[in-house]
Amino acid sequence: MIHDSEVLSITPSKVESEKMLSTKDCLNQILKGDSIALMNSLEPESVDMVFADPPYNLQLNGDLHRPDNSKVDAVDDEWDKFDSLVAYDMFTKAWMEAARRILKPNGSIWVIGSYHNVFRMGASMQDLGYWILNDIIWRKANPMPNFRGRRFTNAHETMIWASKSQDSKYRFNYEAMKSLNDELQMRSDWFIPICSGNERLKKESGEKVHPTQKPEALLYRVLLASTQPGDVVLDPFFGSGTTGAVAKKLGRNFIGLEREDEYIDYAQARIDAIEPDLDRDSIEIPSKREAQRIPFGWLIERGLLKPGAVLTDNKNRHEAKIGADGNLIVKDGKNKFRGSIHKVGAAIQDAPSCNGWTYWHYKEDGKYQPIDQLRQKVRDQIQDSKA
Repeated sequence: MIHDSEVLSITPSKVESEKMLSTKDCLNQILKGDSIALMNSLEPESVDMVFADPPYNLQLNGDLHRPDNSKVDAVDDEWDKFDSLVAYDMFTKAWMEAARRILKPNGSIWVIGSYHNVFRMGASMQDLGYWILNDIIWRKANPMPNFRGRRFTNAHETMIWASKSQDSKYRFNYEAMKSLNDELQMRSDWFIPICSGNERLKKESGEKVHPTQKPEALLYRVLLASTQPGDVVLDPFFGSGTTGAVAKKLGRNFIGLEREDEYIDYAQARIDAIEPDLDRDSIEIPSKREAQRIPFGWLIERGLLKPGAVLTDNKNRHEAKIGADGNLIVKDGKNKFRGSIHKVGAAIQDAPSCNGWTYWHYKEDGKYQPIDQLRQKVRDQIQDSKA
């Protein structure tokens, strides 16, 4: 359930003196204060996913100018400055440890960074017990050029996706990612433009509200890949509120942590302006792994297939007769196979395994269709009976 968001102000001293914050009471709100203290104040194992865009510790020395001598609006804010790499590592481990504490056992975390910090973050994640699943290369369609001409154009950032532990049964919406990618398996390099145009939040002066505002398309893919409607997504470095904006559009709950008043004001206005059409059918992400198990025999019981009927592979090279008990019978020369749709499919192909649901086909209206279509029909019937 998505509620109107608001801002709560929490300070470290307040956290220490008061009881633990209820995660449920913080849904779809921006909590003002120190992100580490705030995470340590939330209920343990109460968040489904964390998306973190922490300070990069860019270590810039002086201003950066274009060839026409105009100044580049780079990241030179105080929140991105650390006294040393040791100090940055201590900060990283502290917030990652706090994030791991509030993640559910099967939760996952995404962190994004540049070459300045992403390798240090990866090492800290492994040290703390996270289990790295993928590194994703966000390849920018329109990166800022290298004005000094002394290095390659820095045209990408890296995201690390990790589960809370090696044993976590993390969520991955594989079919959704494949569908989003025109029925091709989604790769680990994502070609997405940087945040620009009307999406970029700007002050009345024309300056950027936040120097590292991420494009909504990037967060859309992240949330669609690893959450489901109603999940709780926490962003410990909320900034301009991109995570909250996309979460609201996709029917996820968010908790934003931010200490800068200016960022909070703009993020709050941005999220309040969103009027999502939360049609459940539109945002639901079906998963084949979570679907109702349908034994092949159920198709026979319901009369969708009859004993004695013949199934074939999609190229009509092999035939199998349906037994009344749900087994398939194949006579191949001197050999006779009898067993499940999977075992028989594997045997006649001399293969270690076979997905019988997609291998075997039945004839309908003169065309051969995979029996998986009949399985889905049974699932739909069961779902309709529950409605």
